[in-house]
Amino acid sequence: MKKPLILIAGPTASGKTKTSVLLAKAIGGEIISADSMQIYKGMDIGTAKVKPEEMEDVPHYMIDEWPADFPCSVATFKERVNTYLDAIYAKGKIPILVGGTGFYINAILYDTQFEETEADTTYRTALEQIAKEEGPLALHEKLRAVDPKSAESIHHNNVKRVIRALEYYKDTGMPISEHNAREKEKRSENESPYDYTFFALSMDRGMLYERINLRIDQMIEEGLVEEVKYFFDLGLSEDLPSMKAIGYKEFFPYFKGQQSLESCVEKLKQNTRNYAKRQLTWFRHQAQPIFIDVEQLGFDAPTIVEEMIKNLPK
Repeated sequence: MKKPLILIAGPTASGKTKTSVLLAKAIGGEIISADSMQIYKGMDIGTAKVKPEEMEDVPHYMIDEWPADFPCSVATFKERVNTYLDAIYAKGKIPILVGGTGFYINAILYDTQFEETEADTTYRTALEQIAKEEGPLALHEKLRAVDPKSAESIHHNNVKRVIRALEYYKDTGMPISEHNAREKEKRSENESPYDYTFFALSMDRGMLYERINLRIDQMIEEGLVEEVKYFFDLGLSEDLPSMKAIGYKEFFPYFKGQQSLESCVEKLKQNTRNYAKRQLTWFRHQAQPIFIDVEQLGFDAPTIVEEMIKNLPK
């Protein structure tokens, strides 16, 4: 018999934090963050990390798991989440997976298998060097030579994904497009080890963008620039997964004296809006999402939770 799992996904500023806490209190649940950046210690403001007082005594997991210089992979993330899932089930509680990082959510929801070997940092560094010296197109051509399907689906400017695909081919001898096709078929057949209920929070796009802009202004007031400068002053590489996060990478040019603070803030707003757009696209392509229009419900968390409870299995 499959175990129950609740997923609350939604773009930035859609109200996931408050909603998930109230739902957990109502049904006896515990929360696992599925955000790929809230795992890093000290990255609090930029990731909109839940504050201790906001948790309202509901246990939260996958928060502050590793230092910011730890290069966490999705496979490592999934392994740690599975440990917490087992612990929550052992207590007779219901895990509530909360976040917006689609790749990480799918890895857990559909038990995606990662045929990973030890990371070959030498190879990765060589690929990064090609991208810097010869340009992203040259790197993309290397991918096209071994995995044409991935080359068609991955834009040449998405250097991180191009490198990931090349690393996968080197480690396994198999194109990552074949692996992804198998996993996509698994998802389309709804082959999940869990009896899951997937809630997708949504709202009018114009309203979402307005809320994103306001949230970023609030983050700046709360000290986001100072938070990022702390990591910059530590000398953390911009190539670390943590420092590539939206909310952090945008300010490095400011600290280097290359751009004004105002232009970096505007870039952050633009990148966040674009990311939210990609998140909304991801929701539409998932299996059996239950869309909840939080704007229509007045952004009122108790009302949103009532709507969720109506849709939970009896």
